[in-house]
Formats: sequence, C-alpha cells, structure tokens
Amino acid sequence: MYELHGRSISICSAFREGRRNTQRREFLLSYSSQPRKAKVYLVGAGPGDPDLLTVQAVRTLGLADVVLHDALVSTEVLAQISPGAQIINVGKRCGRKSITQDEINDLLLQFSLSGQVVVRLKSGDPLIFGRAGEELDALRRAGVEVEIVPGVTAALAAAASVQVSLTDRRTADQLLVVSAHRGHGKDDSDWQTLVNRRTTVVVYMPGEYASVAGDLCSAGLSPSTPCAVVSKVSSPEEQRYQTTLGLLHRAPILPSPCVLIVGDTLATAASSELRSLCLQSIPTEGDSRQPSGSVAEV
Repeated sequence: MYELHGRSISICSAFREGRRNTQRREFLLSYSSQPRKAKVYLVGAGPGDPDLLTVQAVRTLGLADVVLHDALVSTEVLAQISPGAQIINVGKRCGRKSITQDEINDLLLQFSLSGQVVVRLKSGDPLIFGRAGEELDALRRAGVEVEIVPGVTAALAAAASVQVSLTDRRTADQLLVVSAHRGHGKDDSDWQTLVNRRTTVVVYMPGEYASVAGDLCSAGLSPSTPCAVVSKVSSPEEQRYQTTLGLLHRAPILPSPCVLIVGDTLATAASSELRSLCLQSIPTEGDSRQPSGSVAEV
C-alpha cells in the first residue's frame, strides 16, 4: 500500500492514477502545441465610468492576453483587465510621437497571429469615430477573426447626464452625430443639407465653439436654439455648461474630451430662465435673429 495525500491506495490504483495524469498532461501539451485560431476583439470601453461597461466587455477583458487601448480609456476601466495581460497604450494623446494607425494594425496582427487573445479597447463605442474600419480591413485581409463588443458612446452618456431625450416626437425626429475634428484634406460638413430645425446635433471634439455655432446658424438653426457642452462625461471631473447657439461663443472651453449637443429638445432640460429665452421665439427655417436679453448659463 502507498500513502498518497493521507489516503491509502493500492499499487494498481496508484498505477491507474499515474497513467491518467500522464495522459492528461500529454493531452494538454498536445493542445497547447496546436496553433490557436487568430482572433481580435474590438471592445467598447464606454465614456469612462466602469459601471457603464457591458457585461460582455468585462468578461472579454478578463480573458485577454494582450490589450491595446486608447489614451482616453480610464484607469478604472483598465483595472478590469486580467492581471496577467500585457497592456499597451496606443493612444494618440501621449507626450511622444503618435503611433501610426499602420503600426497599431501591425501590432494587432502580430499578437493575434501568435495565438494570443487580443483586445483592442476603444473609448466609447468602437464603431463611432474609433478608426475601427481601418483595423477591420487589415484584420480581414490577414484572415483574422474579429468580434465586436459594443460600448456606450459619449453622445448617449452626455444626454443621460443632462437628462434630455435626443429624439422627441414633439421637437426632434432626426439625430446627427458628427466630429468637428476633420482629417487633413477633408471638406467641412455640409451643414445646409444635414440640419433642419427638427435635428438634434451632437458634435464630438467641437473645438472652437464659435465656428460650429456659426455654421449651424448659417444652416438655418435659430440663435435661440438651446445647447449643452459636456466635458469628461461620467467621470468625477465631469462638467456641464448650457446656453444658446447665439451665445455659445461666450461659453468657456471645457477640458477635452467633450461633446456639444444642440437642439430644441434640450429646452426641456434647461433652467427656467434659459428655457424662457429658448422658447420665446419658435425657431423657423432660416431664422437668423439674435436672442435678446441675458441668460443664466449653467
């Protein structure tokens, strides 16, 4: 008889147990030596609050071997990554020379084709202003399988923070999501054909507010149209500022990242004084009148 972990077993039993362990090790070695299918997960990190991550996003981060993340992904979200994973910041907001998109594509291919579980973690939703299209093209050309995990984009989080419906059958039946940051050589947005008085406009990275306000007024929106700027939404540093389109040029430049929401639907979430100013004249197509009086800008 042998004593094994405090239990008495026969020689035959010990032999069978040893054989099973040997077979199990051989199976695992055989499995680990087999090439794993290349796969990349494009995961939405949401606007910053880890409570806004989807269950699927948290589960995927826990399985990752390698995570390539944007600079805007919060430390609280990064804390959800598996402790053994390699974490690489591929953001374009660092104090060093920006990594190129081609270099990011190469990293995705390098890690995935080596059999590792790769997560490309993007702020907000990966399919909205996240260059997902370029990465998808590169991965598909290489035959790499891709799974996309949606996230909460900043427009939705900002609307929730301001407590305003982006669409409302009374005032807004069209939603326009646009980036004010344009690539080199790209034409500006054709606001005239995109916007009407029943459009709620959400501008990512609005930059100089005066330029956006001027374009929207030229497209036919009334200067009395309410708007809100939301900075660092869902984070402890979140800031909000409400005003009208005609007075937007006086708004303080809030820290990036921020979004600008413009539309009559915002009047329901405005202060009483701002609501009075917004509603004192119903916007009409081509209305270019400047609002009179002062406004309590929040």
